[in-house]
Amino acid sequence: MQNELELIEQHKVFDGNQRRYRHYSSTLGCAMTFSLFVPDPSRWPSPPLLWWLSGLTCNDENLTTKAGAQRIAARLGMAIIMPDTSPRGEAVADVSQWDLGQGAGFYLNASQQPWAEHYRMYDYLRDELPQILSSQLGFNGLQAISGHSMGGHGALVMALRNPERFCSVSAFSPIVNPTEVPWGQNAFQAYLGEDRQNWLQWDSCELLKNYQGKMIPMLVDQGDNDSFLGKQLQPERLTRIAAGNNYPLTLRMQQGYDHSYYFIASFIEQHLEFHMKYLQ
Repeated sequence: MQNELELIEQHKVFDGNQRRYRHYSSTLGCAMTFSLFVPDPSRWPSPPLLWWLSGLTCNDENLTTKAGAQRIAARLGMAIIMPDTSPRGEAVADVSQWDLGQGAGFYLNASQQPWAEHYRMYDYLRDELPQILSSQLGFNGLQAISGHSMGGHGALVMALRNPERFCSVSAFSPIVNPTEVPWGQNAFQAYLGEDRQNWLQWDSCELLKNYQGKMIPMLVDQGDNDSFLGKQLQPERLTRIAAGNNYPLTLRMQQGYDHSYYFIASFIEQHLEFHMKYLQ
C-alpha cells in the first residue's frame, strides 16, 4: 500500500525511542527508509521536530549512530527526523562515482535523464515525507532543519525556499555555493543540464542574494582543518551576502576541526540548543 509505514527497527535510548521505517515513495518511485528519534512520550507528548539532512555517501543512519544527538534531544524534548540522502534500488539510476547518483541526491528535483524519473528529493522532503509524519506519526507542530555538507546545502536551500515552515536553520560544513564549486557543478550538470540559470534555485548563495522572505535565524559551523574548506565549501561567500542584506547568520570557524562526524559530535549539543530556543 502506498505510504504504508513498516517499522523495521527500534531501540529504547535515553527513555526515548530510536526507530527506523520503510515506505514506498510515490514521489521517488522506490522504497525509502528514514530514521526517527522520539523523546519520552510521557514527558513530551507533542515534541517539536528537527530535520537532519546528511551528506554525500551517507544515509538515514549516520546521525543516529555517530553524533550522540539522542542524549541531547531527550533532555530538550525534541524529535529528530533523518531522511535518506537519495532514492535507492536496482531500478534507480546510479554511477560508479561517490559524489553522484545513489547517496548523492543533492536534495533537488532532477530534470535530466536518467535521473529525472527518481531523483526528486526536494519534493519528497517538502511534500510527501511531511505528510506521512503528520498523518501517520502525529507531527504537526513547530519544525527546524539542519544538515552536514551536502545535507547542509540541502538544509539551507530548504529553509530559504520554505521559510514559513521552519523556525531556524543550521549547518555543519555546508556546500553554500554549489554552482561555483566542483561537487555542485558535477551534480548540477548531470541532474539539471547545461543551462546554469536552472541551477540558481538550488544554491543558497544565489537564493540569499535577492531574498525577501521571512528571516529565520541561521547558524553555520565550519572546521578550519576541513580538507574540503577551500575548494568545495567556502562559507565566507554566504556570510558576505548575509551581511549585505542584514540576514541573521552566525558563522563560527572552529579551530582544528575537520569534516567528520567527530566535528558534528563536538557541537551537536549547541546546535540542538540553538534550535530549541526558536521551537518553544
